[in-house]
Amino acid sequence: MTEIKASMAGSVWKIVVAVGDSVVDGQDLIILESMKMEIPIAAEGSGTVAELKVNEGDFVNEGDVLAIIE
Repeated sequence: MTEIKASMAGSVWKIVVAVGDSVVDGQDLIILESMKMEIPIAAEGSGTVAELKVNEGDFVNEGDVLAIIE
């Protein structure tokens, strides 16, 4: 199980994957928006998206868990 965490504070602009999707290392999962910049958050290993902890529009802080990969 891998927790995917926010690298910085910002708003969840877009969720690119859904629960149950297979992902590979480095694949974009979520795109954050901060200071009018888009920051992609990528998978840190291959697996299946087990859980999404955020919704589009949510505000997150650095270190918040965004998704779980199994």
